[in-house]
Amino acid sequence: MINTFSLLAEATNAADQKAVQSTIIPVAKFWAHIQTIGIPESLMFIAFGIICLFYGWRIFKALTIMTFALFGLIIGVLISQKMGSPSNPILGIMLAIVLGIVSVPMMSWSVGILGAVAGAILTGGLWFAFKLPDQYLWAGALTGLVAGGMISFIVFKIAVILFTSVGGSAMLAVGMLALLFQYSETKLKTQDLFLGPKWFIPFLLIIPTIISIYWQNRFSKKSSEWSV
Repeated sequence: MINTFSLLAEATNAADQKAVQSTIIPVAKFWAHIQTIGIPESLMFIAFGIICLFYGWRIFKALTIMTFALFGLIIGVLISQKMGSPSNPILGIMLAIVLGIVSVPMMSWSVGILGAVAGAILTGGLWFAFKLPDQYLWAGALTGLVAGGMISFIVFKIAVILFTSVGGSAMLAVGMLALLFQYSETKLKTQDLFLGPKWFIPFLLIIPTIISIYWQNRFSKKSSEWSV
């Protein structure tokens, strides 16, 4: 009887992993990247994530510039791969510099865009967690994009807190998962959770985000450092 239940549990877990891997979100690829992160890098992710979660409102300008520079780097790398020269980083570096510089004079717009993207990530995550049809995931993300964008472009403070909270949650989650994967006692359990139930990944992002929004709002109430 025990063996039967064990086989059923293993089959259910395998089915959940197969379902997650077949979605439009490349969960397996994300996990493959997390496995390559070492302990020093994991601790850096955790430390910087905590800073963003509680004091992102103080360093939002630097975070905005770095985020847009990272976007430029990723876009450049993807374009280079399409052109058949994946090992050439010049285009990525150039776009990173351009977008990083452009984001400075357009800080309000840049923060608004990041706030909209953060809203899309949250609503897309909820769509994914509740196992709604994957082919319509874009609809859930689009709802958050529009709502987050409207709020972010109206209230600058909300945009700052929203995107720094989501970014901090993502860095903290990546750091914790990579750190747990380094130890044999938690390695397999961490992998099963990440590739198993759909609610796990959104849970890692949404719960710290909610906590961060609350505390950043409290910490920043008496601050006048909101000028662009």
